[in-house]
Amino acid sequence: MTAVRPDRRSLLRHGRDVAVLGALLAAPRIGRAQGAAQVVVIGGGFGGATVARALAGSGHRVMLVERDATFLACPLSNAVVAGLRALDEQQFGYDGLKRAGVTVAIDSATGIDAQARQVTLAGGRRLGYDRLVLAPGIDLDFQALAGYDEAAAELMPHAWKAGAQTTLLARQLQAMADGGTVVMAVPANPYRCPPGPYERASLIAWYLKAHKPRSKLILLDAKDTFSKQRLFQRAWAELYPGLIEWVGQSAGGTVTAVEPAERVLVTDFARHRADVANVVPPQRAGRIAGLAGVADRSGWCPIDPGTFESRLKPGIHVVGDAGIMGAMPKSAFAAHAQGKACAEAVAALLAGRTPPEVRLINTCYSLVAPDYGISVAGVYRPANGLLADIDGAGGTSPLDAPRDVRRAEARYAEAWFDTITRDVYG
Repeated sequence: MTAVRPDRRSLLRHGRDVAVLGALLAAPRIGRAQGAAQVVVIGGGFGGATVARALAGSGHRVMLVERDATFLACPLSNAVVAGLRALDEQQFGYDGLKRAGVTVAIDSATGIDAQARQVTLAGGRRLGYDRLVLAPGIDLDFQALAGYDEAAAELMPHAWKAGAQTTLLARQLQAMADGGTVVMAVPANPYRCPPGPYERASLIAWYLKAHKPRSKLILLDAKDTFSKQRLFQRAWAELYPGLIEWVGQSAGGTVTAVEPAERVLVTDFARHRADVANVVPPQRAGRIAGLAGVADRSGWCPIDPGTFESRLKPGIHVVGDAGIMGAMPKSAFAAHAQGKACAEAVAALLAGRTPPEVRLINTCYSLVAPDYGISVAGVYRPANGLLADIDGAGGTSPLDAPRDVRRAEARYAEAWFDTITRDVYG
C-alpha cells in the first residue's frame, strides 16, 4: 500500500473521517422481498450482526444465533491493556438488533446439515434455513505452538479475544516491577487484525514509559514485514527510543515453543525469559466453520468474493475474519463492509436476481500513543477469485505528518469505533 500523496493530505487532515464514516453508514440497497424466506446468521460480531440488521427490513425472517448475550469488541481493546479504557466500554448487547426486527437466539450452533439446510443448537432446537450466513470469527490454534495451550494462556495471556484475557494482561503489566521485561510473540500471517500486535506493543511501550521507565519490550515476530511498518517504526523511534526491540523472522524472531511455568519463549537462536509474556498464537476460522464443512485444509474458508457464498457448500455464506478474502484484511471494518455486501447478495439471490457488483472499503486505525494515531485504507473488488486492491484507491498516513495530524487520527479512531458500534448494535 503506497503512502498518501501530499496533495491528498487535506483529505487526511479535514475530511477522511467524514468520508469514511459516511461510507460506513451507507445503507445497503435491499428491497423488500416478495415472499419471506428464513435467513439464519451464526455469529454476532461486526460481520454477522451487520448482515442480520441489514436483512431485517427486507421482509425475510432473520434469526441471529450467538453464544454470548454480550459482545466484546476487539478494536480499541489494546487501550484497555494499557489502562486507557475500561473493559465495559467494549461491551455491546443485542437489543438494538431486536428492535430492528432480528430474532436473537442466545445459544450455540453445534451442527449444520448443508444438504437438509438445517442448523442444530446446543439447546436442542433445529432451525431450517433458505440461506445461512456464518460469521464465526477466529479460534486460536492451540496445537500450533509447542507448550502453548489454554492453561498456558493463564500464565502467558494472548488477549486476542477481548474479555478476561485482556484484563489479565493488563493486571500482569501493572504488577510487573519497574525494570522488568515484556516479551510479545507475533505469528505469521494470516491472523485477525494485521497491525494489532504492533498497536499493542506501542501502547504497552507508552504504559512502560509513563509508569515503569526502566522496563523494556521485546517483540518476537514470525515475519520480516508487517502492516504500517514504516509508520510504526518511525513512531517508535520518536516516542519510545530504546524501549522496543523488534526481532523479525530473519533475525530469529519466530517463536517455536514456550515454557509457561518459567515464562520463557524459545526461538531457533535464543531463549527469552519474560516478566510478562504476551503470546499471540496462530489462528483459524471459528469451530462452526469446520463443522459446517466450509473451511479447507488451511483452516480458513474459501468464498466467492462477489457473494461471500462458500466455494465448498452452496447456500452458506461466510463473512468476516473466517474467510479467505485475498487482499482485504481481517478487521472489524472489513467484516462490517462484507456484512453489508453479503446482505445485498443474499437478498438478490433469494429474489432470483443477479447480486450487485462488489466494491468494498477498509480503513484501519492504530494508536501508537493516546494522542498519536496512524491509519491505512484500501478499496477492493473481486478479481481472479479473491478480493483484490484497486490500484491507487488506498493509502496510508503520511510518513512525515506533523503531530496535529497524528492527534487528529487518534480522534478519528475513537469516532470510527463509536460510529461502527452504533451502526451495528445501536
